[in-house]
Amino acid sequence: MISPGIDIALVFLVFMSLLACGMAIPFAIGVPAVLYLFIQGGLPALKGIGLVSYGSMASSALTAVPLFILMAEILQRGGVSPRVYRGLSTLCAPLPGGLLQTNIAGCAMFSAICGSSVATAATIGNVALPQLIARKYDRALSAGSLAAGGTLGILIPPSLVMIIYGAFTDTSVARLFMAGIVPGLLMTALFMVYIGLHAKLVPSAVPKEPGPSSILEVVRAFADLMPFLALIFFVFGSLYLGLATPTEAAALGCTLAVVVNAIWGKISVGLLLDALRETVRASGALLFIVFSAALFSYAITFAGVGEDLTRFVVSLDLTRFELFFVIFILYLVLGCFVEGLGMIVITVPLLHPVMQQYGVDPVFFGIMLVIFVELGLITPPVGINLFVIQSTWGGKLSEVIRGAVPFVFVMIALLGILVTWPELVMWLPDQMRPPV
Repeated sequence: MISPGIDIALVFLVFMSLLACGMAIPFAIGVPAVLYLFIQGGLPALKGIGLVSYGSMASSALTAVPLFILMAEILQRGGVSPRVYRGLSTLCAPLPGGLLQTNIAGCAMFSAICGSSVATAATIGNVALPQLIARKYDRALSAGSLAAGGTLGILIPPSLVMIIYGAFTDTSVARLFMAGIVPGLLMTALFMVYIGLHAKLVPSAVPKEPGPSSILEVVRAFADLMPFLALIFFVFGSLYLGLATPTEAAALGCTLAVVVNAIWGKISVGLLLDALRETVRASGALLFIVFSAALFSYAITFAGVGEDLTRFVVSLDLTRFELFFVIFILYLVLGCFVEGLGMIVITVPLLHPVMQQYGVDPVFFGIMLVIFVELGLITPPVGINLFVIQSTWGGKLSEVIRGAVPFVFVMIALLGILVTWPELVMWLPDQMRPPV
């Protein structure tokens, strides 16, 4: 029998090798998981795969995934995204940074109806980049603000990553959603402060934008935003007040998305069919990853790796700050090579028991985990948002990376703030009413 430390290292090496060869994430996770089960218990150990398969897909929390994806698809295809950007442009133009502030505010608002960082970066990028280039904004700063702003897509709810984490650790998705609001708004504010300071220190990077010329323009801007604000209010208000589960709130969001498109955008049977097709494709891909993750979790639980790791970490007698610093370094390194969901799959089964032993609330750890994943989205060489923005404007990847690096340090600063004051994460979910 190989020692636990060596065999888990071998399995991790297989996982990384399969990813490097271009294998899809579910297979890159599932193959090592089955291999590890076989190494630990032979053929009898594989008998539990059937129960794991059913159990991983029978989670009620996962039913919200396709509905939130459908809501985002309907709104994206309805052509209402430019309306959000137009309204925010009017309101944010007087701020230092001009349209760059609109990038962050637009990403934050779209995140609240999307749940995906890549979709947020791509949607706002397609609307914003042509205007930024035409007005001669600094290219690196423009691209970096969009890549970083896109990461808000998985921190500001609804977040597909939070749903998967919640199903994976049996944590309340509604509480995770509420816990993400304050850190999401705080990160938005920090991004905007950085852009404002950059604009003040390097005026040549940002042209002067005229603000609204009349009260009527301000009223029109708020009118552009009102449909989305109302949708966000009803969806998350129903969660906060305990009137709906995440799945019911997602269904309400889909209905309101159709209404918003019918009034302010476009709607048709063809559009809905296209949205449904993309929802099936995206949901299938995500749920396949969840299934593979369940296999991996079962494998390391079967081998007792989580218990061994927990005992080892506890024996180090680390403080809370030291523990989170070690985890931060781990995710910073992983983020350079592994996609976000892959990081969650291979680390949460190992780290979740450690967090429980240290008395860390799983909701708090879930939010920290999301920010770790966000860092990976703008960390080369695998930062997906970097490639999304680069492909959107056809510029140099080096410019996108150069523009995104300062935002990495802003996110690290936010991590330090949240570890120091965890009540910033936990206050809002603690105020929630229980579901009726």
